[in-house]
Amino acid sequence: MTSHSSTSPEPAPDASSTGFTSEQKKILLVSFVVAFLSLLSVSIVNVVIPAIESSISASPAALQWILSGYALAFGVVLVAAGRAGDIFGRGRLFVIGLLMFGLGSLCAGFSTDALWLNLSRVLMGLGSGFLNPQVTGLIQQYFRGAQRGQAFGLFGGVIGVSVAVGPVLGGVLVAVLGDEWGWRSAFLINVPFVILGLVGAFLWLPGSAWRPASGTVATGAAGATGAAGEGAGSPAPDRRRLADLDPVGVVLLSAGILLVMLPFVEREVGPIIWAALGLGAVFVLIWVWWERRFARTGREPMVDLTLFRTRSFANGAVIITVYFLGMTSIWVVLALWMQQGLGHSALAAGMIGLPSAVVSAVLSPIAGRHVTRVGRVMVLWGILLALAGLVLSGAAVLLHYSTSLSEWWLLGTLAILGAGQAFVVGPNQTLTLAEVPLRYAGSAGGVLQTGQRVGTSIGIAMITGIVFATVAAAGWEVAFATGLGVIAVVIAVAGAVAVADLARSRRARGRRDS
Repeated sequence: MTSHSSTSPEPAPDASSTGFTSEQKKILLVSFVVAFLSLLSVSIVNVVIPAIESSISASPAALQWILSGYALAFGVVLVAAGRAGDIFGRGRLFVIGLLMFGLGSLCAGFSTDALWLNLSRVLMGLGSGFLNPQVTGLIQQYFRGAQRGQAFGLFGGVIGVSVAVGPVLGGVLVAVLGDEWGWRSAFLINVPFVILGLVGAFLWLPGSAWRPASGTVATGAAGATGAAGEGAGSPAPDRRRLADLDPVGVVLLSAGILLVMLPFVEREVGPIIWAALGLGAVFVLIWVWWERRFARTGREPMVDLTLFRTRSFANGAVIITVYFLGMTSIWVVLALWMQQGLGHSALAAGMIGLPSAVVSAVLSPIAGRHVTRVGRVMVLWGILLALAGLVLSGAAVLLHYSTSLSEWWLLGTLAILGAGQAFVVGPNQTLTLAEVPLRYAGSAGGVLQTGQRVGTSIGIAMITGIVFATVAAAGWEVAFATGLGVIAVVIAVAGAVAVADLARSRRARGRRDS
């Protein structure tokens, strides 16, 4: 499987340069459109669930799986898919994931019952899990220095916009097309973009993107990369590559992630489901033992655990996991409050997050352009801005109930939160992956995204549980403010990790200078 393009973009010789070549722009366009669709599918379903319920008479349990099946499948395969991209070629895994996502979307749009819809959503989630690590891997492979920071900044904007725009788009489709075709179009809208993504992948992804990353020369041009990729003993035969994928490690980690996430997305099952959490931890520990054993044989493991000895990677992974544990819950809690607490439509509930998305989209590339110069302190600024947005949003809610202040003041306070998002997600990804070897770019990106997915699942389950319990006891006024308070505490913990990392970095720099 090869691309029509035979060359890859040359890394900029000046690390401070941020001008992209035409080939780099094509890589970003193909990658970001597809990543946007996959992340949009996480949030767009939230507002079309009532339409699905009335259309196919889905039970509450089936509706829960429509939401959680995608998230589970997405999160479980991220690390394995990232490593597979490193070994077999990121272009190949990108296309495989895109085909799975497109087929799942098509089947979901024409589902006649809840079982068929749930199976389709799982297929969509698997496709998203396959293709998303390839996006970070491609950025690592084809961008250097400030270029890489700007590319990750743009990717951070894509993440922020997709989360905020999903509910708006879902609400618009239902409002314009009605319940029946509104929810179906929320899935079918992916299909033409998937086709365009496939065409773009074959036309625009460089030839070296379809070959193993182990054959890529990090500082060389496309020609050198191709030579290394095709040279004697470089990419191993397919059987050897499959062994390098570490099938035992894939099964152990996938099972561990699935069991850890399961109680948080299926908590309605009852107390027995929480036993899965402990069992998942056991699987993860066995996986760690296996990876160390695999590495001692002289093979490259699924995830090089020595990466976690690299301060920038370890601390960055913790920061983003904790950050997503809190921040992604704000949109769920906000949508619940707008619809159930204030009686607004799904469209209105989605619209209130638009300024945040716009601000995030505008500031993310600016943050990415300067992150390599500013460093981790930029992430700390972003966390502080996000906290300010949360505090002001909480104040606006309290003033709404005490003085009848319009709830639409939240448009401004949430825009501040969007600014914080721009300075956290993309910059943290740039700094976290800066010292990761290219041969592990995919799996390392998968580790980061797995942390985001696990943090999101745990955070939404925990915070919405607190909100619903408070609604029953004290009403929406107290419940929404409490939810924002809990989110703020979680984000403050992420900020504390960033402060500790920054302080440790400065002490280390002081010792080197002395």
